[in-house]
Amino acid sequence: MQFQWYPGHMTKAKRAMQEDLKLIDVIIELVDSRIPFSSKNPDIDQMANGKSRIILMNKYDLADPERTKQWMEYYQKNGYFVTKVNSKSGAGVRAVQNVIQEACKEKIERDRRRGILNRPVRAMIVGIPNVGKSTFINSFAKKACTKTGNKPGVTKGKQWIRLNKNVELLDTPGILWPKFEDQSVGLRLAFIGSIKDELFHIYELSILLLEYLNENYPGAVSDFYQTEKSDEPAEQLSRIAVRRGCMKSGGEYDLDKAAKYLVDDFRAGKLGNISLEIPTGEANV
Repeated sequence: MQFQWYPGHMTKAKRAMQEDLKLIDVIIELVDSRIPFSSKNPDIDQMANGKSRIILMNKYDLADPERTKQWMEYYQKNGYFVTKVNSKSGAGVRAVQNVIQEACKEKIERDRRRGILNRPVRAMIVGIPNVGKSTFINSFAKKACTKTGNKPGVTKGKQWIRLNKNVELLDTPGILWPKFEDQSVGLRLAFIGSIKDELFHIYELSILLLEYLNENYPGAVSDFYQTEKSDEPAEQLSRIAVRRGCMKSGGEYDLDKAAKYLVDDFRAGKLGNISLEIPTGEANV
């Protein structure tokens, strides 16, 4: 299964982002806690050019807590300021203000020495499609100041947002990178919904997801769907079809429909707290 998705608006967004970097003090990048490596855009590192960097581990409520802790330590050791947030519930969002101030402490002190007082920190917020960036901004600002959606690519244009007297935020469209050197990165992005579902076959995706879950989280599928345990993905999908009533005329299983249930239930966290990567720089899918 090959994964490539780089619409034209992403090329334009990347160019604009490069131009805007000279205006900002710190880059805040949201990653999905289930795939903190694959959801981190390597192009941002190349463009950062010495700017302070913050990583927000979003959707940590869906991820394996131990893996999330390991990833936070990994990125901290690599020079990032890191904190975890749940943009949807607002958990951890208030702490981000302190992280921004800490990340920009030297810059704030330089301003003070020059007699520049109370100038707000200018932050650029970046992230791949569907990582929850707009939801985070609305939660942080305590108002619906950006358009949100549950499909990749809702934020299309650039907008400055005055969050409070201390922080101005430049929102940017979610961008992927032009080519996935490692196709397993594209696979994990597809698992969480950052690549449009129309671009792959849902049955194939569900089989690969089941293979991973059987190896790393045995029992997660059978416990949720109340089916007998099995290590055979095709057999599991048939059992899910029975439990969910996914049948075609003539009594044939509708496996595509069952696959959609599985993938949607995983994305919603219904199968439990599951992470798809370990902090080694490589995935274990």
